[in-house]
Amino acid sequence: MSILYSREDLIAQRAEWKASGKTVVFTNGCYDILHPGHVRLLERARDLGEVLILALNTDDSVQRLKGPSRPMLDERTRARLALQLEAVDAVVLFDEDTPRELIAAVLPDVLVKGADWAHFIAGREEVEAAGGRVEALPLEPGYSTTNLVEVALGR
Repeated sequence: MSILYSREDLIAQRAEWKASGKTVVFTNGCYDILHPGHVRLLERARDLGEVLILALNTDDSVQRLKGPSRPMLDERTRARLALQLEAVDAVVLFDEDTPRELIAAVLPDVLVKGADWAHFIAGREEVEAAGGRVEALPLEPGYSTTNLVEVALGR
């Protein structure tokens, strides 16, 4: 069963996962409108370990990144949807523009982003310095939240 964690509880849980030898995978994003591209990326990320943490931008963080008309779904709704996904074991919200501080505190074994972010993966240095690895996974062709929003607003 997936759980919505506070930052502090997630850090404590990470220590338990580490002690039990579980490979922890971490990814993050707005997940503004959950679509098949997101689901497939999360499934591929989960295949890289035993536990998948999904860090979601808060509503304020999404607005700073995407503009005042976003997010399309509020953070609690986005978290509830993510918690229903079989691939996701843990969800945590973060309010910063990047999850670097959260990643540095959690120190996952594997840090994952979509290939569209390969040029800048926040937390890369911290994860690699701790002996972890960073993966930029290919995107599912034809899916983009921004494009979906533009299509919906254009209709």
